[in-house]
Amino acid sequence: MALTSDQDLFQKVIGNIADTIEHAARAVGEYTSLNRAQTVLLVLHPDNSGELWVDSAAMCTYHSLKRPGPMAAGTVLFENDIADVRGLWFPLVDVGPEDRILCIIREGWRFALYFDFNPDGDLEVEKAKRALGTLFRQMRYADRYASIAHEPTFKSMVVAGWFPFLELGDGEIGTLLATIKADLPLDRSEKDLISAFNDTRLERVFSRWMERAHLKERETILRPAINAFKNSEPVTVIKIILSEIEGVMSDTYYEIHGERPYRSNRLPDFMIELAERRAGGKDTLFFPVEFGKYLKEYTYADFSPNDEGKAGSRHAVSHGRVAGNQYTMSRALQALLTLDQIAFYM
Repeated sequence: MALTSDQDLFQKVIGNIADTIEHAARAVGEYTSLNRAQTVLLVLHPDNSGELWVDSAAMCTYHSLKRPGPMAAGTVLFENDIADVRGLWFPLVDVGPEDRILCIIREGWRFALYFDFNPDGDLEVEKAKRALGTLFRQMRYADRYASIAHEPTFKSMVVAGWFPFLELGDGEIGTLLATIKADLPLDRSEKDLISAFNDTRLERVFSRWMERAHLKERETILRPAINAFKNSEPVTVIKIILSEIEGVMSDTYYEIHGERPYRSNRLPDFMIELAERRAGGKDTLFFPVEFGKYLKEYTYADFSPNDEGKAGSRHAVSHGRVAGNQYTMSRALQALLTLDQIAFYM
């Protein structure tokens, strides 16, 4: 079982648990304080003996990475290399199938509590690892979760064509969200973001695409889009990417279901299912449900051929109903990142 906040109630619960653990430790001659502890792990064995680890158990987090290809041992990773947190565990602590565990983790000013008192005597370590990873992820990226959950902020983000795309770093997403929340123009933030996508970063994105079969078979189509972005040619980028997005999703749908979707509006829901399967659930930094909304409300937004549309709309672009000044580098980057998000899901 896992708990997060209501912080006031939660801190009282944590405090009572800490007092109980400290009292039990004193009873066997150990005088430990949990007031400033970052990580507390209590393992209770079937004979009711226990091991208490206070900031002393090696902790390992398990991630999905943005970098393409396998990582060699000893590779230095940075925060912006992390696409998602998939698990957390203590690999050097001996935990048996009949043991019971309780874990308190602090991340900044936030706390998480996980416990499994294992009444059936069959502790599922993998389940505990995933649950701890979820709690850690929710604390580490709490601001991102809060912004996505806040409907006005998320709606404003989508209207502007943005999403917490997996390729974006935490700082890049934070800047976009702060600007949107403050209801300020996005010009400066977008300009900085476009500049951040230099040749090296674009090639890393392209290498990731080439690891996906349905993108690899489009290499000769997608390569000109990457080159066009490097050359500040947004029309070429948008025309290519928005026309190929549906083909990529349709081919993936066919691979799984053995038939083509009879309507393109089925594809966003399919991507939600695909992302959940890939990430192991809805509550991840893949934000599958929210990305489905983004596809429906922006990339596949309703469009009348009698009206002028935006360069982010696949339908408006394909009907030739977008004014030239709508083809901006910001829209081009959004198109690239939308296809890249789909690549993560595949």
